[in-house]
Amino acid sequence: MDHQKFAIDWISVWNSHHLEDILSHYSDDIVITTPMISIATGGKESSLSGKNAVREYWRKALDKFPDLKFELIHSTGGVDSVALFYKSIMDKHAVEVMFFNEEGKINKMYAHYD
Repeated sequence: MDHQKFAIDWISVWNSHHLEDILSHYSDDIVITTPMISIATGGKESSLSGKNAVREYWRKALDKFPDLKFELIHSTGGVDSVALFYKSIMDKHAVEVMFFNEEGKINKMYAHYD
């Protein structure tokens, strides 16, 4: 996989705010873990499982941040994985590590913020 091409596409799709296009990168059994979930749920959980749960979470996030714009800083490739370093919302920097299944869809993602 060309991690740089993937990174540019991923950033572009997020910046489009088209939720179904964003979700097209992810498997139906996606598991995401991010401190933003903990903030949104009042500390009750930090992971979501399944595309439907992720869809609802991201729908609310896109509604809350209508001017969301990510800026890619750097990407790296690993074994069936990529890590993206980018400027996120609220002037935060983010690192997302994404793992891919056999179909090339993201099935696990961990986000880190400063």
